[in-house]
Amino acid sequence: MRRLSNLLGVDDAPFERSHRGDVKIVGAVFTQHRLDGVVVDRVRRDGVNATERVARTLERSPFDEHVQAVVIGGIALAGFNVVDIHSLAERLGRPVLVVARKEPNLASIRRALVDYVPGGGAKWKLIEKAGPMEPLLGVWVQRAGLGADAAAQLLRDSRVQGLLPEPIRVAHLIAGALARGVSHGSA
Repeated sequence: MRRLSNLLGVDDAPFERSHRGDVKIVGAVFTQHRLDGVVVDRVRRDGVNATERVARTLERSPFDEHVQAVVIGGIALAGFNVVDIHSLAERLGRPVLVVARKEPNLASIRRALVDYVPGGGAKWKLIEKAGPMEPLLGVWVQRAGLGADAAAQLLRDSRVQGLLPEPIRVAHLIAGALARGVSHGSA
């Protein structure tokens, strides 16, 4: 099995509940356990541009030809700006792995999307299209463009501290520092 050692980890910056507009996203580019670069962009809070912005951010970066897979800290960025992981994997021509610490409450997410978020029905369909979250090595994942064995290998190879891939953990820390001036909390 081919090991995926060059990864882009993506996470969003924290924001106030009352915030409207754009939210920063951070991509941490890693080769094995070494941070090679950082990319920053913005997505609309509860918007529809997360897939496009993640793709564009990588494609316009000097890291595009080296990144072998994308790992994202949750299927939605900036609230409910849902990433279409299958479209992203197809556009980039490489696998996408969504990683979450715990199993999401899908009934609550569906209710929130349908009842409160403009375009929530379409966003819910993207979540369904991504497939069910699967427990894997202590986290929950959704996969596009890679099988369960390859996803497990990616997780094992990219962890340094804790259960999350290091690129997601570092992207989370950087995003927090950009938004609040200091990083804190666990990724």
